[in-house]
Formats: sequence, structure tokens, C-alpha cells
Amino acid sequence: MSAKRKVPEKNGTAKLTSLPSVWTRAFTCNSEWPDKEEFLDVIYWSRQALGIFIGVLWGLIPLKGFIALLLFVLVNAGLIYLYFTSFQSVDEEEYGGSWELTKEGFMTSFAGFLVTWIIIYSGLHFE
Repeated sequence: MSAKRKVPEKNGTAKLTSLPSVWTRAFTCNSEWPDKEEFLDVIYWSRQALGIFIGVLWGLIPLKGFIALLLFVLVNAGLIYLYFTSFQSVDEEEYGGSWELTKEGFMTSFAGFLVTWIIIYSGLHFE
């Protein structure tokens, strides 16, 4: 689904332009994000998927203890930071700084990670 956006022309009329879908923009390098909430949604939901993926991975490896928690924080925050600075190249100041983007959805991602990690680890490594 593509989004419609009005672009003012020189003669004062507005022309409708079509933006690619959010999915397309999320996986395309240096995409344009006219609606800041859409980009924040992409950060939020990609972080949720990443948290569940890391939980499954940590449960399979099997990582445990403080090292696993610390690695989750570093991998999760690091990948999201690289995504919005290097891949999308957004201006962090438009969103309140890099810290605001880095912490967007972190606690819910952490909760999803913990649940997934505990279930996979307990199911595979306890008798």
C-alpha cells in the first residue's frame, strides 16, 4: 500500500504524489520519512522482532546469566543505532536525539526477549 502526499507546486496548487509503502521504505536505504510516527513505528516493531529473535538464539546457544542480558542490550541497541544512523541516515535531532531513537520500544523488546529466552532455554536445557 502506498501513501499519498500533497506536494505544493509553484502555481499554488497541490499535486498528489505517491510514497512507497512503509515496508518498502523500511528496507530501502536512505528512505524519505515525511511522517515521523511511521519511522518510529518501524523502529518499535523491528526492535520487537529483534528481541524475540535474540531470545530464541540465546535459548538455543545456551547463554545464561548477566552476560546474556548484557549481550542482549548491546546487540539490540547497537543494531538499531546502526539502522537509523547508517542505513536510513535520518537526522536524529528531528526525533529528539539519538538517545530517543535508541530507547524507542526497548523495554517491550526486553520483555519479549526474556519470555522467549526463558521458554526456549527451559524447554531445551532442563529435564
